Amino acid sequence: MTGKVWLVGAGPSDPGLFTLKGKQTLENADVVVYDRLAGQGILSMIPEKAELIDVGKRAGNHTMPQEQINKVLLEEAQKGKQVVRLKGGDPFLFGRGGEELELLVQNHIPYEIVPGVTSALSVPAYNGIPVTHRDFCSSLHIITGHKRKGQEYDIDFEALVRTKGTLVFLMGVSALRDICEGLQKGGMEPDMPAAVLQQGTTSNQKRIVATVATLADETEKQGIETPAIIVVGKVCGLAQEFEWYEKLPLFGKKIVVTRPKDLVSRMTRELRKKGAEVLELPAIRTEAMEDQSNLIQKVRQIETYQWIVFTSPTGVKVFFEVLQREKIDIRCLWNVKIAVIGEGTKKELEKHGMYHDLMPETYDGKSLGEALAAVCQGTEKILIPRAALGTPELLNALHTKPGLIVDDIATYDTLYEHSKLISEKEEFEQGKVDYAVFTSASTVRGFAEAAKGLDFSLVKAVCIGKQTAQEAQKLGMKTYISEKATIDSVIALTEQLCRSKA
Repeated sequence: MTGKVWLVGAGPSDPGLFTLKGKQTLENADVVVYDRLAGQGILSMIPEKAELIDVGKRAGNHTMPQEQINKVLLEEAQKGKQVVRLKGGDPFLFGRGGEELELLVQNHIPYEIVPGVTSALSVPAYNGIPVTHRDFCSSLHIITGHKRKGQEYDIDFEALVRTKGTLVFLMGVSALRDICEGLQKGGMEPDMPAAVLQQGTTSNQKRIVATVATLADETEKQGIETPAIIVVGKVCGLAQEFEWYEKLPLFGKKIVVTRPKDLVSRMTRELRKKGAEVLELPAIRTEAMEDQSNLIQKVRQIETYQWIVFTSPTGVKVFFEVLQREKIDIRCLWNVKIAVIGEGTKKELEKHGMYHDLMPETYDGKSLGEALAAVCQGTEKILIPRAALGTPELLNALHTKPGLIVDDIATYDTLYEHSKLISEKEEFEQGKVDYAVFTSASTVRGFAEAAKGLDFSLVKAVCIGKQTAQEAQKLGMKTYISEKATIDSVIALTEQLCRSKA
């Protein structure tokens, strides 16, 4: 069976600019052939099941020659696999996508193109620069700024100047002075506004605006990192007036979120909405146990219990999945009361049309146990379906009440996880991350396992509660505890810390 190849444009870096079709295609991939021009937020979307092939393509460091990349795509498709070639920006805009198709066409391999948002348009937009504006220009020209070593530019600068349009040079920062001099020799006025835009749509976004005569000197003075693009034209003068990304409260901040992948979406969405670059590096994942016979037995005797206690959204989810799989009617729970540890667990319970009878003011195991013990008469029977590595504080608090019968049933495992593509250790050692968010003690432990060897004093940890903070403090992290054990409170604390530059 012959496979198929998709050339997928990953956009400039911001995951919000990755197309819906691109994301859907990536999720179904058997093999992903990627390079580091795709942003970290996109790389973190690659499914766990996919085989990864790194072809490099960093500036000045091409791990694999283009001819070999073409061959890899062909060979993987011939094995019958669904192959995604993940490329930064758009595959057909200086992305060598056409070259990668030639061998596939010759060998009758089916393929599709998934266009991406190009940095030539998106990066200026994130810097408040409209590449066209009726008062200033009527055309846009995108030019490769890259030239082979030792060769002159094969660019007709005079023709570009005559267009009177906006000029965007991609991959040209190393030759910035040559480009600016070429434009002036071609007849461009020295005072024409021009800009260098660094790492647009990320927390490291930076803008230098000058004139075509002074931009090279100004860039040397201020410094610039690649990838970056060059924009020349009167529209560059609008950047300060139209800037918007820099005005978001968390602009310039990079936040690592360590929650399990199935729980990160809302927190990530809210932080990104406020301008942060969010790097999703789940430190744990949860996995329902295959053998649920113990839970099934207890549920079939549910009329003997007075309370069910849920300590996490995952615990709720697994419990109701087991009921559905075993065709156990939810109405069997009509006479049992339900206690939940906090807001997240409460919301997951409500998805199943059920509501809690008890929730502690402080969202942790100790407080939940104390609150439940306080309302029990001492003869109640309590079912606790939760993680196999559940913390002992809940049981310790319940055991202070004589006569309670507690069945603590393990329904899911908590497993440590780490990224295959992004080094947690390097991110913090290189000072690229401002804060890491931890929503449980287990996410701290999972992170510690993934970042072995890291000096954890480099980590500023935003923690959802005291138990999580205590785990982080054991490692030497600088900790901050949210006022309430809720996602909204964690987000508010993160924003407060970013504003105060703590």
